[in-house]
Amino acid sequence: MGIEVPFWRAVAVYRVASLAYAVVLMAQHRGYEHPVAGWLVIAVMALWTAGTTYAYSVAVLRRWPLLAMDLLVTMACLLASPYVEGSMQGATGIIPVPATWVAGPVLAWAVHAGRRAGAVAAAVVAGGDLWLRTPQDPILINGAVLLFLAGVVVGHVAQLARQAEERMQRAIEMEAAQRERDRLARDIHDSVLQVLALVQRRGRQIGGEAAELGRLAGEQEAALRELIAVRPAPEGATDLRSLLLRYGSPEVTISTPATPLILPAETAREAAAAVKAALDNVRAHCGPQTRAWVLAESGEGTVTVSIRDDGPGIPDGRLDQARADGRLGVAESIRGRVAELGGEVSIMSVPGQGTEIEITLPA
Repeated sequence: MGIEVPFWRAVAVYRVASLAYAVVLMAQHRGYEHPVAGWLVIAVMALWTAGTTYAYSVAVLRRWPLLAMDLLVTMACLLASPYVEGSMQGATGIIPVPATWVAGPVLAWAVHAGRRAGAVAAAVVAGGDLWLRTPQDPILINGAVLLFLAGVVVGHVAQLARQAEERMQRAIEMEAAQRERDRLARDIHDSVLQVLALVQRRGRQIGGEAAELGRLAGEQEAALRELIAVRPAPEGATDLRSLLLRYGSPEVTISTPATPLILPAETAREAAAAVKAALDNVRAHCGPQTRAWVLAESGEGTVTVSIRDDGPGIPDGRLDQARADGRLGVAESIRGRVAELGGEVSIMSVPGQGTEIEITLPA
């Protein structure tokens, strides 16, 4: 059952109740000049109520053709009222034959397509109702106002209910995905991950082609740990950990907290790109075998990522000289990206002792 089903049931109940009200008025009222025609209108209303009660209960039938036909039939019944009333039209106490039944399509349009559609249907029905009334009628616009309120309010509530259902569905899918990750983690933690770690260590010890196999095993271990450890992020956001863990390798150690580092998706991507630029600099200027460590942590309203290496360090004035020479790797790829995100970058380097780049972003 979708969230709309109770709304359609409520519309069906309203139609039946308003039809019963119209029947009671028709049976008790003596002001209609052509009661036989009035009972014919009631019969059409009854048949249409039965038909729409079934049609709106079937999802594939709840389409615009049915909604348009619903509005046309209702308007036909409403516009037949002057003939039924005859010379009594506009007299005090005379109510059109459909009475409150005419609100049925307004509610149906509102449930199907929201408050705007409900307002459009209300405008059509209210226009017909006002056209039938005379200036002496003391309730000239009350019915129109009530129709608009019903269409807008019911449409708004139905729209909110659909959005809530979609969010609940996404939450259920995220929970199911995490349960599957937990199951995979239990199944493979004591087998596959340990084997990959062993292959990585032994490959580095043996060297040669075995070292390449070890490197590949290390990459697969990192990817597998990412798959089973990272929780799905809300829509429009990304867990920064999932992006950073991709950079893990035998030479690069990634350390992240157990809890997610949730950032807007664009912010997380740019932050990860800045980290990649820093790691690229390590490989380019310090050699591919240089060890590097990436540490991500959250603070009071901030997320901090530190990239440290054990290379030879950056000589004093080297960054300023590189920028003057037009080499903007650090200036643009790291500082520029982070500055656009409203963050800060600090670079600490001691010759012979490596370099540490600290990126601080607002969370």
